[in-house]
Amino acid sequence: MSRLMTRLSDAERSAIIEMAWDDETSFDAIELQTGLREPQIIAMMRRELKPGSFRLWRKRVSGRASKHRAKSRRAEI
Repeated sequence: MSRLMTRLSDAERSAIIEMAWDDETSFDAIELQTGLREPQIIAMMRRELKPGSFRLWRKRVSGRASKHRAKSRRAEI
């Protein structure tokens, strides 16, 4: 676990989880705000969510253009 993730308060973790669930907030935007990259966010979601909730979340965000800025730009063209 990275040092950044160990220093997060419960409120900060909750805010990151909320952003990760939001379809309109890309992983790039979360990284700009928190410094956490996509793999770190996925690891945090795996650790913080119940297994079924994590699987549901991964299914929703996998391949979703809005969660990846580069993919969403291509979808607009």
